[in-house]
Amino acid sequence: MLCFILLYGLMGALKSRDLTSRDLTTRRQYADDTQLHLAMRVDNTAADLSILAACTTDVKQWYMQNGLQMNPDKFEALFMGTATQLSAVSSLMSVSVADVDLPVADSMRVLGVTLDRRLTFDNHASAVARSCNYHARALRHIRHLLTLNLAQTLTFSLIFF
Repeated sequence: MLCFILLYGLMGALKSRDLTSRDLTTRRQYADDTQLHLAMRVDNTAADLSILAACTTDVKQWYMQNGLQMNPDKFEALFMGTATQLSAVSSLMSVSVADVDLPVADSMRVLGVTLDRRLTFDNHASAVARSCNYHARALRHIRHLLTLNLAQTLTFSLIFF
């Protein structure tokens, strides 16, 4: 199985039946962002992507009927799977989503976590280390203004949160 994730922002929550008119997609909502997940077989990718295109076209119709407009600039798409599975879809550079050709990304940020195609979390670990180093260097500039206890508390909060 190959997993496809599509993210886009919604203004308010939609009922499950409104969003996933086809039972082959799974929906997750966080605040005003909605994710559609579609598990696909490598040998049936074209048919599965057409189901996703039809589902997102239905969502676009719902938006139009309710006086709303989708923002394709906020859409992101990512294929996830093993190296063998990803090689089968390596020729796909874009997918059709709500009548818009959407480029397939190499990584995607979801709730502060950077996901990549193979779920290695290399990009995420690098980003967290880069952020911790940035804040540690920033603390160095104000260290002389802080008590030892406060400096330790700030340092630990950078590491553990």
